[in-house]
Amino acid sequence: EVQLLESGGDLVQPGGSLRLSCAASGFTFYNYAMSWVRQAPGKGLEWVSTIAQGGSTSYSDSVKGRFTISRDNAKNSVYLQMNSLKPEDTAVYYCKAELFSGLVLQNEYWGQGTQVTVSS
Repeated sequence: EVQLLESGGDLVQPGGSLRLSCAASGFTFYNYAMSWVRQAPGKGLEWVSTIAQGGSTSYSDSVKGRFTISRDNAKNSVYLQMNSLKPEDTAVYYCKAELFSGLVLQNEYWGQGTQVTVSS
């Protein structure tokens, strides 16, 4: 059974930090690109960051310089270190796994999400 289990969401004050974790099981983790996607209240899904199988990373402009994505293939886990948090970062954060063959998406898995609330 495939599972992506996010953790680390919390209530934090503006300017604070959080580290999200996503533990994967049931598939060959190191073959997958891993992403974080968020959904703010009343809004659609917003891509946040991706780390490729080889470790290259990319970020949305809204989080660049504040968030850092990383992965540990030995632990089948991906992380999102979030610094200098802003109220507009408030959202449910989802972990996503994608398997590509070239540019073609072959498989995709989603976690259940973890709530991040940035408020004073």
